[in-house]
Amino acid sequence: MDVFETKDKYLKVLKERSTLPEGFKTAVQAFEFFPVEREVIEPMKMNMTLIELEKPTEAFAGVFTRNAFPGYPVEIGRHLLNEEKVSGVLINNRISNVRCQNGRETALNITEKLAEIRQRKHPYFPSSTGIIGWKLPEQVMLKHLNPLSDKLNDDPILSAAEAIMTTDAFPKVRSIEFEGGRICAIAKGAGMIEPDMATMLVFILTDIDIKRDELRALFSPLINRTFNRISIDSDQSTSDTALIFSSGLKPCSSLSAFEDALQTVCLSLSEDIVRNGEGTSHLIRVTVSEADTVDEATALGKALINSPLTKTAIFGNDPNVGRFLQAMGDYLGGNGVSIDPEKIEISIGGHIVYHGGVFTLDGEKEKKLSNYMKDCSFVNSEGFPPHEQSVDMNIKLGRGSCGSQVLGSDLTYDYVRENADYRT
Repeated sequence: MDVFETKDKYLKVLKERSTLPEGFKTAVQAFEFFPVEREVIEPMKMNMTLIELEKPTEAFAGVFTRNAFPGYPVEIGRHLLNEEKVSGVLINNRISNVRCQNGRETALNITEKLAEIRQRKHPYFPSSTGIIGWKLPEQVMLKHLNPLSDKLNDDPILSAAEAIMTTDAFPKVRSIEFEGGRICAIAKGAGMIEPDMATMLVFILTDIDIKRDELRALFSPLINRTFNRISIDSDQSTSDTALIFSSGLKPCSSLSAFEDALQTVCLSLSEDIVRNGEGTSHLIRVTVSEADTVDEATALGKALINSPLTKTAIFGNDPNVGRFLQAMGDYLGGNGVSIDPEKIEISIGGHIVYHGGVFTLDGEKEKKLSNYMKDCSFVNSEGFPPHEQSVDMNIKLGRGSCGSQVLGSDLTYDYVRENADYRT
């Protein structure tokens, strides 16, 4: 487990993770604009981030939100999955380009102009995040495409991870070495997070040679095992996107080993996203075992981490285990799951709190649990996570052989404050 004493030490670790795989370049262009939807005294800031393959690739895959009101970049991205090859992805923060007038045309105009500047016949994915309902400042963005193009380089991807942030407290980068090659991924996301596909925005780059069909066959199930098992506030974004690109420059001797390495990266990035949730002061890890099915274990875990009473108890470092049991009982009873209360076991931080149909609590254990939660707490207001601890809850259902692990966050005053003031 990593411990970060200062923001500089955290950023140093991130930079070490940020080396690009071979065959990729990135660039960031910052600028200011005035939104048409609201009069503002000072211009707003926006970043455009370009991730480009040195040579267009046919080895790419994507998974998108299942929200019924997707952003225009999501709609375009789904269509681009049919392309023979793509050149990369252009990302903007601040405005998500969702259901606004001429949003589709704007996204296409910008990415097509970029392809013209870069002299590419294969398209770029658009990707946007930020305020829903506002228009992209198309003319300002077009004006800054040439400066963006001029900045392309193979420097570490950390600057791109920082540029795609909105309400994120800190950038998120994970990577792994694999058979002489590399997998590197960045993500943004802090609120409106309970994905039903991927997460807010995730971009994964690798130089390992994975064929298109193989990559697509493993990508969606892997996303389901990682990013689909997190929740910060039980709200699903309109813009959730996960994209992976391979430059194909390094041979792959084992597809299963590559999948394992990719899952390691995605699991770590999932933790980072939850740890960076708006106002989050605890990462909650719920492991459900001895369930009848994986779906049952996942759904029960999410019911527990999404319970406001669970969230607020953990925020207060209060081992009020009755709240955890009621959340479980609410889900199980409400979904007609037949359960024997005497077969269930619940432990928190290695301490058994429920066994044989009764709570196993005393004053000493309550004190240990409260101190354990305090040790796991953190404040991300300084722009970095001080550690990577989590409040670990383990639940045995005693009714099968399947299991699942889900990640969630507590609910704090800062979450309410952040979302109440998001646009103002």
